Amino acid sequence: MALVRSLLGAKKILSRSTASAAPKGFLAVYVGESQKKRYLVPLSYLSQPSFQALLSKSEEEFGFDHPMGGLTIPCPEDTFINVTSRLQ
Repeated sequence: MALVRSLLGAKKILSRSTASAAPKGFLAVYVGESQKKRYLVPLSYLSQPSFQALLSKSEEEFGFDHPMGGLTIPCPEDTFINVTSRLQ
């Protein structure tokens, strides 16, 4: 249930986003604690438990009101890279 809620929330945020579109099959996310950096991640990551944990952290901090207009993941950039490198 939480996964469905997170995915629906991500879809809602992305549909409102005015940021440049990500290529087909990818999702643009903004990562960082103070300085945000844009990353493109494959949509297949959405089904991975470790990536879902990052989405849950985002939902806890921002709900569905992301300040960057896109999906913002509030974690250190090195943590994000560490998690996503294991998914490749």
